[in-house]
Amino acid sequence: MLRFIGSFFGAIFTAVTLGIFFGALTIGAIFWMYSRDLPGHDTLAQYAPATISRIYSGEGRILDEFAEERRLFVSAEDIPDLVKAAFVSAEDKNFYAHSGYDAGGMLAALREAVVSRGEEVRGASTITQQVAKNMLLDGTRKGAAGVERKIKEIILATRLEESLSKERILEIYLNEIFLGQNSYGVAAAAQTYFNKSLTELAPHEAAMLAAMPQAPGRYHPVTAKQRVTDRRNYVLREMAQNGYITQAVMESERQLPLRSVQNGDFQSFREELPGRTYFTEEVSRQLSRNFGREEFFRGGLTIRATIDQELQGIAEASLRKALEKYDRGIGIWRGTGKVIAADQLGTEQAWRAALSATDVPRDIEDWYPAVVLSLGDKSARIGIEDVAEDGDGHFIPAEDVTWARKRLADGKLGKKASRASDLLEPGDVVLVRRMTKDSDGSFLRWTLRQVPEVQGAFMAMDVNTGRVLAMQGGFSYQDSVFNRATQAERQPGSSFKPFVFAAALDSGFTPATIVVDAPIEIQTPQGLWTPKNASNKYYGPTPLRTGIEQSRNLMTIRLAQEVGMETVAQYAERFGVYDRLAPHLANSLGAQETTLYKMVAAYAMFANGGERVEPTLVDRVQDRYGRTIYRHDHRVCENCASGVIAGSEGLQITSNRERVMDAITAYQLTSMMEGVVTRGSASGVNLPVPVAGKTGTTNDAKDVWFIGYTSNIVAGCYIGFDQPRTLGARAYGGTLCVPVFQDFMKEVVKKYGGSRFRVPPGGYFMKIDRFTGARLPDDASGANVVAEYFRDGEDPVFGMGALVDGGFEMGQNLPLFAHGENEGGAAEVTTSTGETRVIPGKADFGTVSSGGLY
Repeated sequence: MLRFIGSFFGAIFTAVTLGIFFGALTIGAIFWMYSRDLPGHDTLAQYAPATISRIYSGEGRILDEFAEERRLFVSAEDIPDLVKAAFVSAEDKNFYAHSGYDAGGMLAALREAVVSRGEEVRGASTITQQVAKNMLLDGTRKGAAGVERKIKEIILATRLEESLSKERILEIYLNEIFLGQNSYGVAAAAQTYFNKSLTELAPHEAAMLAAMPQAPGRYHPVTAKQRVTDRRNYVLREMAQNGYITQAVMESERQLPLRSVQNGDFQSFREELPGRTYFTEEVSRQLSRNFGREEFFRGGLTIRATIDQELQGIAEASLRKALEKYDRGIGIWRGTGKVIAADQLGTEQAWRAALSATDVPRDIEDWYPAVVLSLGDKSARIGIEDVAEDGDGHFIPAEDVTWARKRLADGKLGKKASRASDLLEPGDVVLVRRMTKDSDGSFLRWTLRQVPEVQGAFMAMDVNTGRVLAMQGGFSYQDSVFNRATQAERQPGSSFKPFVFAAALDSGFTPATIVVDAPIEIQTPQGLWTPKNASNKYYGPTPLRTGIEQSRNLMTIRLAQEVGMETVAQYAERFGVYDRLAPHLANSLGAQETTLYKMVAAYAMFANGGERVEPTLVDRVQDRYGRTIYRHDHRVCENCASGVIAGSEGLQITSNRERVMDAITAYQLTSMMEGVVTRGSASGVNLPVPVAGKTGTTNDAKDVWFIGYTSNIVAGCYIGFDQPRTLGARAYGGTLCVPVFQDFMKEVVKKYGGSRFRVPPGGYFMKIDRFTGARLPDDASGANVVAEYFRDGEDPVFGMGALVDGGFEMGQNLPLFAHGENEGGAAEVTTSTGETRVIPGKADFGTVSSGGLY
């Protein structure tokens, strides 16, 4: 009997032993089989997750951020222990003890789920397993594929534990994990839910973040507030049981209400960010092209922008003022085109919700979206976004609509409005602005506004560094993202003429050279071209200086013919205005299209003495590790490293830039363009420092320009309709763009100053008569006297001795440009400051096929 019992138990022991052996062998075979084709885990040693790229101002303020996944990478040593403790307690309490997987934890999670009937569920996977799953495997959960994935996950987890430290694994996990609300990683989630950095989180806030990984879609702090609160309290209890916080802290933190950005307890981080602008969008476009889109949107770049935010605000206001003034002068009401249904106007809550959801621009300073609630006999009652109801409400009175007419259903314009109902209907979404007294700023009334149909662009940059200080690509970025400073190809008109004159000055001409101003006839494939001056008059032999000051078309064409359009094209291409300029004479008048961005950059080279500068919106770019991967300014500061710099010595900067123009040529051209500002079409500029520049008004006034500069800042303006059409009989670069430049630069000069343009060595001054080109005595004075700069060794020929006609015939009996005469057809006007300005007349557009007029 004993032998039988012994044999029986021996058989059982043998069976169990064999079962364990074959079971282990089977498990080993399974693990060996699945381990053969696993992805390599060594890539995690160089883990670099997709991270937000941010643009900062020079003062360190965040201007914008770009990302495919909103993630802020934080290294393990910078993640607070409190945050680590919360996630370890919630997801893997034995993280620091296990070797990749936790069999005991799996059983404990199962038991807790059963006991709590699913209310308290601990993840069965360790943090290391989750890293392996998220980074190296797909997320398959169901059926045989799910079992296979789990096996692979355990194998990879053990390998990760062998090759990476616990801190590195936790770093990857806490930066990679999705926590809802498009937030990846704990740093981004802290901003999204609390608008705080990780170091500012309280225990209950860290616990709330640790509650999110289990089911981010179901754990929303608003729609599932109680569920999130319960899960948060569970994490706090786990933190206390694991010794990370005291029992007293746990009890006090559990009593706190669930607070979040989504519940309105904190201001949203996104609301604190400035809205996207033409400037930051252009930074995105350029860096995506230079570094690649993936690197820009996923690389965690830190970008230091060149923008001067004070000047940017002035640029926006100056351009908007000009565009709106032109639009209101036309007097056609278009509104926003958006309407709120009548059934949503009954209550304040309803119309406010509907108005908030309406897509209208909200980036125009001091403008508010509003909705017409009702119409009275004369006025319209409106509800205004973010403005509280006040007494009887807010109104648009009759006197505010008399500037406009409404286009009727048949396309015709209605009568001029005399009451609000002539323009508005209940439910119309409009834009309004407060009108205030100039004397004391007191409120007068709400006034209707609309985004102008005419558009334009403005840009300003440092002439020595190429740093773009301000860029406005239209009236409103939220209304139209098309950047007209960099993307709009338009005819520059007469603002291109300085390149023709630069080519001439470098080819042996001087400011005193006499050029014939007489009729020209040119046979073209399109027929006979007979260009004219803006005045429809001809002035005979005229000095070169007068040709650019008065923007003479015929002189410019003869000059281009004499120098050669191929040479002019080379200059335009060297300055970056065109990649290739077709060598047609019409292009000497600015007929070929280019961008404001390129033109302003080219004028900067006139201003700095002829050195190449590349325009840039970015000073420096650093990668996610803080390494500088791009720096714009490569000039060398010779004495910056010294401890003390004498006050009289100043910084010594060595420039290694390419010279694109002779320095004397640059000064001569600048001197002549100073005359454009003091005596020519840009005489509306009135600044306390020397200014040079050139206007441009194209054929039929479809595009108007002005680009001007001081000794250190260049700025340019373009205005025109997106679908080119005439701006009207009174539209010129001098009337539309010069005021924008003036408004902007008067503030710039206060901040950046200015000085006389630097005279380069290698030349000498000589006085000449600017009307006849004749040499004058050194003591000559008067309105006709100008001191011209000539090259050393240059023996200029004065008067008719070196007449330039470009090979075209010259008519007889044409007088010289008369003493004190302005362009024929011009009108003298008195400005608001009492000054006299000359506005040129129009040319005969039927005879000018393309290019610039003034």
